Amino acid sequence: MTFEDHESWGRLDHRARPAILPDDYEDRAGTLEAGGFLPFGNGRSYGDSCHNDQGKLIESRRHGRIVAFDPGTGMMTCEAGATLRTVLERAIEHRFFLPVTPGTAFVTVGGAVANDVHGKNHHARGTFGNHVTSFTLLRSTGERLTCSPVENPELYAATIGGMGLTGLILTVDLRLMKVPSPHVQQHAIRFENLDRYFALVDGIDAEHEYSVAWIDQLATGSRMGRGVLLAGDHADGSCEFPDIPKGLKLSVPFAPPFNLLNRATLKVFNEHYFRKTKPGETVTTVPWTSYFYPLDAIGAWSRLYGPRGLYQHQSVYPADNAPEITARLMETARQAGHASFLTILKRFGDIGSRGILSFPRPGFTLTLDFANQGERTVKLLDALDRIVVDAGGAVNPYKDARMNPQVFEKSFPSWKKLEAFRDPALVSNFWKRTALALPE
Repeated sequence: MTFEDHESWGRLDHRARPAILPDDYEDRAGTLEAGGFLPFGNGRSYGDSCHNDQGKLIESRRHGRIVAFDPGTGMMTCEAGATLRTVLERAIEHRFFLPVTPGTAFVTVGGAVANDVHGKNHHARGTFGNHVTSFTLLRSTGERLTCSPVENPELYAATIGGMGLTGLILTVDLRLMKVPSPHVQQHAIRFENLDRYFALVDGIDAEHEYSVAWIDQLATGSRMGRGVLLAGDHADGSCEFPDIPKGLKLSVPFAPPFNLLNRATLKVFNEHYFRKTKPGETVTTVPWTSYFYPLDAIGAWSRLYGPRGLYQHQSVYPADNAPEITARLMETARQAGHASFLTILKRFGDIGSRGILSFPRPGFTLTLDFANQGERTVKLLDALDRIVVDAGGAVNPYKDARMNPQVFEKSFPSWKKLEAFRDPALVSNFWKRTALALPE
């Protein structure tokens, strides 16, 4: 991806989008047209929350310095355009790690705040925003505001999970986590069906810092929902892996003319992945890159879905009916003829988020990836939305490209609080498609 393209990771819309630099934006303060701009990080959002086709994107990636780091306390100040990989490369040598990280290290810190990202340890640490002590926000009026739980606290809460709509984040103060090693002692537990996963997960989450399950979405019958639960904790300091492994091992240079991750190829992949994990529990020590960011080793891997791109559907629903809802979601996708490459299931804990529109809440979250098959896929996603909302759950807006306004409102009934703090110069395709289409 180039600075000129500004694609989202789902690659559903390949139009080029004009961009300006943050310092240019600041120079224009006080004369900015309403809805004419939107901050853009590193393009790892799947949907249209990072697009503003009627305006310009504010390019942040070129402002990615680590401003300050205290190796004694783990407090770091960085520019919003710094990636999580940049943060880790600075922190790991002092035995600090991100307290919360999503499944890629190539998101920007500003994007991690704006999407209030979560990781494999939500049950233990909550969301990314819980570890942000303060940030500097530039409003379109030219005001530079320090936001924290005690200074401009309402704007602080609106910005965390606010999808970049409250202003341009300039710098972020982040509290990192002390670890004996960045690497992970991994417990790979193979389970034969979905019932077995739900019988295991409570005990696993209580014993380990990290917990996530890969699911074979195509398995049926008595094997329905089979998979591998990957629990983990930071290893001790005796690891012999290099702290900073080498970069990309390979890259997908272009999108093939058809989807390579189709039902036939995924059946073979799923069978191999399931069988390569021995029955029972296997304990190994693995590099941090392998445990947290396995797909970062493949550059531009989203191109494997072909020229039409992919949709990702992530939802959260209450724990009480989670086994039933999880099974219904996967079966609905199978009946619609769709195969999910990344089917990920994990529990969200009870730690509250600081953001008004943060996605995580107590329950279970299921992530499904589908190659774009046009209207067939959109109809499937609408059906998945209905199952989740009827169960009292929510659909993740940060990864969405098509949910309707009513699903958004049911998922986030407090959306008007964010609208009250939205910077009038900033808007996104997502916000216009959902929130601004609802009655005031």
